Amino acid sequence: MEYKIKSRIWIETNNNVLLGEGRMRLLKAIEKTGSLSKAAKTLKMSYKKAWHLIDTVNKAAKKPVTISNIGGKGGGGAQLTPYGKSLVIAFESINKNCWKFLDEQIIKINNL
Repeated sequence: MEYKIKSRIWIETNNNVLLGEGRMRLLKAIEKTGSLSKAAKTLKMSYKKAWHLIDTVNKAAKKPVTISNIGGKGGGGAQLTPYGKSLVIAFESINKNCWKFLDEQIIKINNL
């Protein structure tokens, strides 16, 4: 029998979640689709929930993570700011390194 460690990583500020797996999926979907509503649809999430998540991220972050363009003839849109893109990269690196560390640590139990 082989054991596996399960874990979830999130970053908080002032007891509010800044980033976690769900928010990361949403940010990546915004980056890919260029739209909060399209990102929400892609993730099978209501627009209201997606808007709330992005609003909480932007309020918790040091700088804006996303910027929105008002709709109109060409439609609106949303995109990540350079700071938002940096947060995504940093979070992915942290998450990857955590999993690598945990995979190395479980060997101690699996080898007992």
